[in-house]
This record gives sequence, structure tokens and C-alpha cells, in this order.
Amino acid sequence: MEALVGTNISKHYTQHTALRNINFTIPDRSIVGLLGPNGAGKTTLIRIINQIITPDTGQISIYGEQLAPKHISMIGYLPEERGLYKKMRVGDQLTYLARLRGMTKKEALEKSKAWVKKFEIAEWWNKKVEDLSKGMAQKIQFISTIMHSPRLIILDEPFSGFDPINAQLITEEILSLREHGSTIIFSTHRMETVEALCDHILLINNAEIILEGSKSRIRSQFRSDTYEVRHVGRFETTGTPYTLLNSEQIEDHLFHSTLKSPRAENPNKILQFLISVTEVHSFIEKLPSMSDIFISLVKGGDRE
Repeated sequence: MEALVGTNISKHYTQHTALRNINFTIPDRSIVGLLGPNGAGKTTLIRIINQIITPDTGQISIYGEQLAPKHISMIGYLPEERGLYKKMRVGDQLTYLARLRGMTKKEALEKSKAWVKKFEIAEWWNKKVEDLSKGMAQKIQFISTIMHSPRLIILDEPFSGFDPINAQLITEEILSLREHGSTIIFSTHRMETVEALCDHILLINNAEIILEGSKSRIRSQFRSDTYEVRHVGRFETTGTPYTLLNSEQIEDHLFHSTLKSPRAENPNKILQFLISVTEVHSFIEKLPSMSDIFISLVKGGDRE
């Protein structure tokens, strides 16, 4: 079963179209990168999924059912603009938000204490939110998003405000949530995070989805037929179908070279050629990064 399926979703405003007849499928138990330049339509889509606004046309199904108010309890949403009650104490804040999600007072208290202990902020239980650092407040917001064990989690720039140590903590928790059955959608401009975490990509530009699919399939789709080789001594490609883009000596007799092949050439054939002309230490295909793919497709599509 798919976590989300969007069919012919459109949203129009007086001055512009935010989403234009988009279709998408989000696999269950996946981590999905919702990407696009500013103003592309990402926030509008997130608001539609959260039922903050409704589409003008089209519909969304969630786990096989048409999206409805009853599904709100299945969703955890961390907005980019964080919103905590600054005068409330941390413990009161978390238990209050947990009860809004349908937990009993006892369950809310138990889960809140368990999560602050896990995130190593139990000593802040009786502190007011306004006394917390930005990173601490971010942890509280993240806990409030996932504490009710939502099946679908939407995170908008979840790593904003975190130092590398806490960013790693959040990364590990996202992976754990996926392993325990959640589907995670996160919107981010940090391409290194997309590379590290995402299984699936949804790229929006100018109100339309211009790329969708598994990360591995997308990278393969945009392969550049370029290979990196470590080898002993120099070699020539004159008279062959291959182009030696560069070659650099990295040790006494060891070189690092980049080779370009004809389109869709069998890698085994390329390796056979290399073995015939040099002693090969390593041979890998150089696949494009998600950042490279994003830039090549969007090319200045930032509209905000």
C-alpha cells in the first residue's frame, strides 16, 4: 500500500498558480525528499496534506482512503516556522500538545518524560520555553511532532538550528521512525541530507512536479557515463571510443584518472579496455549528486 497518492492536484490564487495538476505517489515506510526552489509550491502541497487548505481540484488518498479530517491524528507536522508557547514550562508544553493529539493525561506525561530523557534534556522539564536555546527548543518541537507515533511525518527544514551533534541525533531518530513503520516527508535545501537519508524524491518547480522516483533510479537516469580510475602509470585513449578527461599523479606510480565513455557503454567492456592498458587498482562509475541534478533541472527557478 502507498502512504500517499495525489491525483490532479491544483491550487490557484488571484495572482498566481501554486500547484498545477500534479500527480504523485509516496511509498509506505519511505523517507521522501520534497525539493524545489523557493516559491515552487512545496509549502502549498504540505498545507494541503495537513488539511490547512484545500485544493481547487484533485484529491489525495492516505493509506488507501480519501484524505479526511479523521486522518489528522495519523500525521505529525513540524513546520519551518516553529511555534511553542514561550511562557509555558517544557513538561507542561509537551503534555498539553500530546493531549491535543488524543492521549490521556497519564499517557501524555509518561511519553513526554520518556522522550525528554531520550533526547537528554530531562533537566529542562520545569524550565520555561523562553529560557531554552534555539537548539533545545527545536528538540522540544521535534518531540511534540512525533510523540503520538504518527504514521505519516512531515518535516519542514527539520535540521534548522541544530549543531552537527544534534543534527546527527535527529537523523538517527528519523531513520528509527522509518524502521518502525513511519513514512517521512521532509522539505529541505540541504542536498547532503537528501543524499544521506532519502529513498524517494519529489521535485517541484513552477507549480509542477518535474521529477519523481527513487533516488537510485533518478541518479541512474542522469548518469553521465563518467568513470573514476586509480591505476599504475599513464595510458592513452587515442583511437578508442573513450575520452580521458583528466589524469593526476597521486603517489609515486599511482594515478587518478577520469574517463568518459560512449552513451550506455557496458562497464565491463570499459574495464576490459583499462586492464589491457594499465594496472587497475579501482574502477567506479561517477554518478551525479542530487545537487547536480537539482541545479541542472531547475536552473534559476527561484521565484521568491
